[in-house]
Amino acid sequence: MSLPPLVEPATELTVDEVRRYSRHLIIPDVGMAGQKRLKNAKVLVVGAGGLGSPALLYLAAAGVGTLGIVEFDEVDESNLQRQVIHGQSDIGRSKAQSARDSVKEVNPYVEVVLHETRLDNDNVLEIFSGYDLILDGTDNFATRYLVNDAAVLLGKPYVWGSIYRFEGQVSVFWAEQGPNYRDLYPEPPPPGMVPSCAEGGVLGVLCASIGSIMVTEAIKLITGIGDPLLGRLMIYDALDMNYTTLKIRKDPTAEPITELIDYEAFCGTLSDEAAEAAADATISVVKLKSWLDEREAGQRDFLLVDVREPNEYEINRIPGAVLIPKGEFLTGEALGKLPQDRQVVLHCKSGMRSAEALAVIKGAGLADAVHVGGGVAAWVSQIDPSQPSY
Repeated sequence: MSLPPLVEPATELTVDEVRRYSRHLIIPDVGMAGQKRLKNAKVLVVGAGGLGSPALLYLAAAGVGTLGIVEFDEVDESNLQRQVIHGQSDIGRSKAQSARDSVKEVNPYVEVVLHETRLDNDNVLEIFSGYDLILDGTDNFATRYLVNDAAVLLGKPYVWGSIYRFEGQVSVFWAEQGPNYRDLYPEPPPPGMVPSCAEGGVLGVLCASIGSIMVTEAIKLITGIGDPLLGRLMIYDALDMNYTTLKIRKDPTAEPITELIDYEAFCGTLSDEAAEAAADATISVVKLKSWLDEREAGQRDFLLVDVREPNEYEINRIPGAVLIPKGEFLTGEALGKLPQDRQVVLHCKSGMRSAEALAVIKGAGLADAVHVGGGVAAWVSQIDPSQPSY
């Protein structure tokens, strides 16, 4: 369905702006009025990562007058495969500042407002209140539900995008006009069920495909043209080069959103079983290094198991670890590969998957099993920085 323009037009475009945006101005649907609305628009992009990168660049190029950026992270070398707003010289810099510099290089007429903070219950309503439209390109469920609920409470529309490996999803949520994110996903998936991009990977160019659609939806909402993805979910499969659109309807039985909640607890970073198993059975990489030294000297005996996927194991590894992917623990297949007369030590990339696997083997009777907090990422950072990170 078509919607009225979200933003009133600015009073005028300068001569330089007319020259810059001429290819928009000659489109009858956009024209001078539409470009003035873009100039007057205030758009907040949550995250300057995979989706935020193309979104910010194309929002700036389109002439959105004010761009806000919420980002607290720093640029890492592994970001550059997909986060095209950053470059080699930005490694180690604030992502927000790096993104701002790139935006200003694309379009010096855009005002950039930085929010170099982690979005949370204490600041989200204040930050969102200054913008007409939100673009959410975050990669964790807790923040997605936080963004949704804050937008509902403030009556703000927002464009949501998600990517994983070769697939992306986009929709527009606006509780006053249609469904919100909770109508699509009333409950988060069980902890550990859906891997993050850091665990499962993402095809870099997928960010451009989904990010550009998000910007297209933003432009349509701001200018009031076309039929936005409100009440529709667009799914893109890059391998099959296929777009599928599904309808989303408001849930008439859903509880109204009246306040912000504890989103980490709601989404659960770890299952209760994994948290309980890891409570008194987590060792540091420093402790693991001393154990490995003792094992080498014949003073200790244990089996070190890497529960990541084979392609991750090829990138980096803790010396002396054997590979048994987490999926084999969940099916029970791994239990036949574990010794009953030696302690088992598990690790993954960060400690999440190994905690889930630890719960399985403790439930099977391996009471002295432990896992490594921080996983191989901590090992590379603290013990062996010569190895690549990812």
